[in-house]
This record gives sequence, C-alpha cells and structure tokens, in this order.
Amino acid sequence: MKVYFIGAGPGDPELLTLKAQRIIGECPVCLYAGSLVPEQVVAGAPDGARVMDTAVMTLDDTHGEILAAKARGEDVARVHSGDPSLYGAIAEQIRRLRADDIDYEIIPGVPAYAAAAAAIGQELTIPEIAQSIVLTRMSMQSTSMPDGETLDNFGRTGATLAIHLAVRNMREIERQLVPHYGIDCPVVVAYRVGWPDQMIIRGTLADIRKKVRAEKITRTALILLGPALAEAREFRDSALYDPKMPHVLRPVTGIDLVEDHNT
Repeated sequence: MKVYFIGAGPGDPELLTLKAQRIIGECPVCLYAGSLVPEQVVAGAPDGARVMDTAVMTLDDTHGEILAAKARGEDVARVHSGDPSLYGAIAEQIRRLRADDIDYEIIPGVPAYAAAAAAIGQELTIPEIAQSIVLTRMSMQSTSMPDGETLDNFGRTGATLAIHLAVRNMREIERQLVPHYGIDCPVVVAYRVGWPDQMIIRGTLADIRKKVRAEKITRTALILLGPALAEAREFRDSALYDPKMPHVLRPVTGIDLVEDHNT
C-alpha cells in the first residue's frame, strides 16, 4: 500500500502530468483539496473509488482515511493544488505516514508561479535585470514567518518576488517594497490562475492595491513583483544562444573545440 502526494497544478486539468493522471486512475481511494482542486482533476478516479473532498476535514480525519485504506491494502491518491513541495502542508502528513510505516511517493505538479508566468506570457528571469525568484508568503492568519524571512529583506535583493497568501495585505506589501523597488515597479496579481474565471491584474506598486480592491479579490491569488515584469524594456540577449559564447555542443564557427578530460 502506498500514498501518492500528487501535484494537480493550479487548476487547469490539462496541466496534470501523465503520471499524475495515471495514478489517480488507479487508486481506489482519492483524497483531494476541493477548495483548490477542481473536481475534473479527480474525475478519472476508477469506478467505485472512495473520492473525498478534504476541504472540511482535519489532519486527523485524512490520516484516519489513510489508515483505513492501509487496513484494506488500498493505495491512496492524495491530490494537492500546484506542486506539493510548496505550501502543500505535506510535511506533517509525511511525519504521520513515517510513524505508521506507510510508504509514500511525491508526484510534482505545475506550481502557481509558473502557471501565472505562462498566463502573462513572460519570463521571470531577464538578463542583467533579475536572475533570481523568491517564493515567499506573509504571515497574516497562517503560521508565523521565521526570523529574517521578511519582505523587507527579500526586497533588498531586487529579485522577482512571487508572494503567496498575501492579497489581503497589499498595503503592507506596498509599504515594505516601495523603498527597494520604487513606486513604478510592475506588479501582477494572478487570481485563480488556470481556472475558467482566471483574472490577471497588472499595475504598479502605486496603483495595484486600488485595482485589486476594485475587483474584490480577497483570496486564491498570487502576487508577482519586480522589474523583470515590465512588458517593454531594453535588455541584452541571453548568452545561451550567443554565437560568440561557445560551449561543448556549439563550437565557434571554424574552430573545433575539444573537451579536455584531464582538466
């Protein structure tokens, strides 16, 4: 018997991996986070499968279902939104599985920040503009952030920020990040990315709070922020395809590069 933690992606059922789709179709028990995972994602569960929405369940409830499945010798598909390695709340589930000697496997999914970048049609790392992405969140009503993991500290890097669970705290984001990025820094708020009612709101640190309030968005949104999000700006081409930058698979024209295996 095995528990499969499955990343369902941001909402679009077609963004499921082939492996995730296959495992869901094979498991007699399917537990899915219904508030974030659409029913279409688990529609491929086998006939007669025990399919349960865990939105109203506690950790004890879900683990009880897993223990019951173990007693029956049945595999469990534990379906989470996005990628389960990021804010998936699987660490505490894994701790219980290990304590009860239950095997498990993690199947990755498309994370929300990647889906949001695709939705806006942009790369998040631009040569000499931003080469790092910080995935973070704000405390609010959830567990507190560790010391040092603050927007102020991350803002000092100038990196692209992907801020989860923070759309209700736009004023604080503005307060902490304007000193580092400036009032004209581009911001994107991606609401329910991958769902039929997806909404993309573009703005700057000067006006994004007003735009979000006008749309009455209070949850299920990801905030992308940083100079890399500018829709039109000058930047140098990446060295990846630069003909003047040779590498072992693409030597400079007319020059044979031989790998020196002694170095």
